[in-house]
Amino acid sequence: MPNPLICHNTLIIRQLDIDDAVHAVDIFSQMYAYYFSEPPTPEAIARYLTERVLAAHSSVGVAGAFVDQKLMGFATYTILYPAPNLSGQMFMKDLFVSASARGQRLGPKLMQYIAQVALEHDCERLDWTAEQSNPNAGKFYRALGADQIIEKEYYRFTGAALAAFAKQNSPMIKG
Repeated sequence: MPNPLICHNTLIIRQLDIDDAVHAVDIFSQMYAYYFSEPPTPEAIARYLTERVLAAHSSVGVAGAFVDQKLMGFATYTILYPAPNLSGQMFMKDLFVSASARGQRLGPKLMQYIAQVALEHDCERLDWTAEQSNPNAGKFYRALGADQIIEKEYYRFTGAALAAFAKQNSPMIKG
């Protein structure tokens, strides 16, 4: 991991671990409220962070932006294989900055941090998606210099459709 990125003596960007779960509940609650209206309870978010997101078995990395020791933004990511040239491909799942910290360049700094992580792991790509319903996200990413990949299509199974597909004439799967 890169060394923590410290700017102006008040911003520290570093990798979160299980001990940071208590600090991450508020920002994850803000993210859920922003995207899904009704956030889960703080207790449910704390369990989610400790049992899944920040758990030792999780393949997700979480970079956190601390302003004056308060977690004000995060980026979640993972490295995917295979990728071109026997490298890795980093995929950023979410980038979120608290409304009270927007406009302070936390988003670009978080992205720079995970770009450093990508390079340290021999990734040749850093990919992510953005909602078409959020044109400001597209503007933000283009302003960073990112290429918009228009030749890719994005697909998804959700909820009941996922369960139905998994059960369709499924072969015996042993795990």
